[in-house]
Amino acid sequence: MEEKRSRKLFVNLAVRDLKRSMDFFKSLGFAFNPQFTDENAASMIISEEAFVMLLVEPFFKTFTKKDLADPRRATEGIFALSCESKSEVEELVKKAIAAGGTHALDPVDHGFMYGWSFYDLDGHHWEVLWMDPQAIAQ
Repeated sequence: MEEKRSRKLFVNLAVRDLKRSMDFFKSLGFAFNPQFTDENAASMIISEEAFVMLLVEPFFKTFTKKDLADPRRATEGIFALSCESKSEVEELVKKAIAAGGTHALDPVDHGFMYGWSFYDLDGHHWEVLWMDPQAIAQ
């Protein structure tokens, strides 16, 4: 079987106020790569392999011919972040709510997996989850 190489993931999200969005995600513990951050865009570091580009709406529109979805009114996608524990899930969602985000869905506990979700300042849906490493190994 062919060995798969690791790929990087870059998610692009339209935001109304870049500074406000950056402040929101900084309060959740995320950092930004200054090399790819300016007045139109900010490169939020999720991990060594995953990044979210926050793009101001007018700049975002230069990358597509389609209308932008309004994530405050319709779901454009659900962006899932893994955590090391159930308590980290709860901590991250509580930080998001304290920073101005809103609750999306109630927590769900399946025993081997725990998740909770929030909407960020622009209405993007973030799922925060923990999975028991032993359950993943099986």
